[in-house]
Amino acid sequence: MTARALMFQGTGSDVGKSLIVTGLSRALVLRGLNVAPFKPQNMSNNAAVTADGGEIGRAQALQARAARVAPSVHMNPVLLKPQSEVGAQIVVRGRIYGKAKAAEYQTLKPELMGAVQDSFVRLKADADVVLVEGAGSASEVNLRANDIANMGFARAADVPVVLIGDIDRGGVIASLAGTKVVLDPSDAAMICGFLVNKFRGDPALFADGMAHIANATGWQAMGLIPFFAGARTLPAEDALALEQQQAAKSDARLRVAVAVLPHIANFDDLDPLAAEPAVEIVRIRPGQALPGDAQLVILPGSKATLSDLRTFREAGFDIDLAAHLRRGGCVLGLCGGYQMLGRLLRDPEGFEGEPGEADGLGLLDVETTLTGEKRLEPARGQTFDGVPFKGYEMHMGRTVGPDCERAFASLDTGARDGAVSANGQVFGTYVHGLFSDDRQRTAWLKRFAAGSSQVRYDEQVESVLDTLAAHLEAHVDIDGLLKAAR
Repeated sequence: MTARALMFQGTGSDVGKSLIVTGLSRALVLRGLNVAPFKPQNMSNNAAVTADGGEIGRAQALQARAARVAPSVHMNPVLLKPQSEVGAQIVVRGRIYGKAKAAEYQTLKPELMGAVQDSFVRLKADADVVLVEGAGSASEVNLRANDIANMGFARAADVPVVLIGDIDRGGVIASLAGTKVVLDPSDAAMICGFLVNKFRGDPALFADGMAHIANATGWQAMGLIPFFAGARTLPAEDALALEQQQAAKSDARLRVAVAVLPHIANFDDLDPLAAEPAVEIVRIRPGQALPGDAQLVILPGSKATLSDLRTFREAGFDIDLAAHLRRGGCVLGLCGGYQMLGRLLRDPEGFEGEPGEADGLGLLDVETTLTGEKRLEPARGQTFDGVPFKGYEMHMGRTVGPDCERAFASLDTGARDGAVSANGQVFGTYVHGLFSDDRQRTAWLKRFAAGSSQVRYDEQVESVLDTLAAHLEAHVDIDGLLKAAR
């Protein structure tokens, strides 16, 4: 079997590329086709463990779920995980390849293109259709040399392109037409059609706009897609989602404060908790104070734990956290957040930045040393309260100390994970996806007298994926997309 392929690029970041590929994956599956999602290069600290023992961007894992196939490292062969303003860890086909600053990375792209093309060929061999997602903006001509993410890949693999514009941010006619102006003519020739996403209001009012774009570009109009409110209930791809304004829940019975630090990772751990009607998640950034009425503070994962620990202290969050505990509150550290809760954190070889060590927050009697070995695997077992869970591990480092004797969880493998403080107020674990398990959410809600879970999270995600597919079937020329694919 050799699949047809179609690539979706955007006029900018956050125009809805990931969501559209996700919805089309489910729509085509419901039409009886075998679908494989593919993103040559992604940049995100929100990652997922794959069935073949690696990691890929969270968006590609969701797309695989929409396509009803197991996530594979070949769906996102190059993953960049930012560790500083100018540098990132490079993951190639699910495993750490190295780290590089932005300028250095540009010189690595030619040797990464081979892995990208090989993964693409592998996916094509087992699918009817491969839906390819670009990265950032198609018009970043300053990065065109050796490109593997957008037109460089499209040209190398001979995959036609559909360009997506976001009308919600304004200037969509100029952004679509302007993209053709700045592209090399040979690149522009790869674009066969366009989509306008996130429309609000009467579609008839933009009919002339669609016609103007088509006339200015020569591209086929493939659809005007109304804003899809259900997107907020799906796991987000990257930290841009954290900038969205949160709705207050005046009737919430459990208030959870979450420290949002510069290198936050796998923050979708909190999505299922946020979906509960009885829970209000309050994101706290440097310059703000931890709210005094929060019953639970969560320190999420981090891709640069020592750096984020320093930011945590500089923001005065350590003082706020101490006051929170004196009031009888609880703290949960997830992965990097767990490491911060200990007495000492070492990174002797600089796996997450500059080599060094730092005193932790001292709330758990444990120490962590970062090593080059990364644990990537599913995790099942039960937590200290006897409640079962399923999740996954994705971390570097080994944590030891007296509080590990009070393990947070016992795994089905016989191993133990995490730690609990002697006073029962501080918890730390390496398990991600804990709150995706309905049993765990209920246990945590009851711990704070907030009732039982009112959400069946997996069922909710599946329902939204089906609704998204129907939404795109109604507003996108899917037959035209399939005809354009090759």
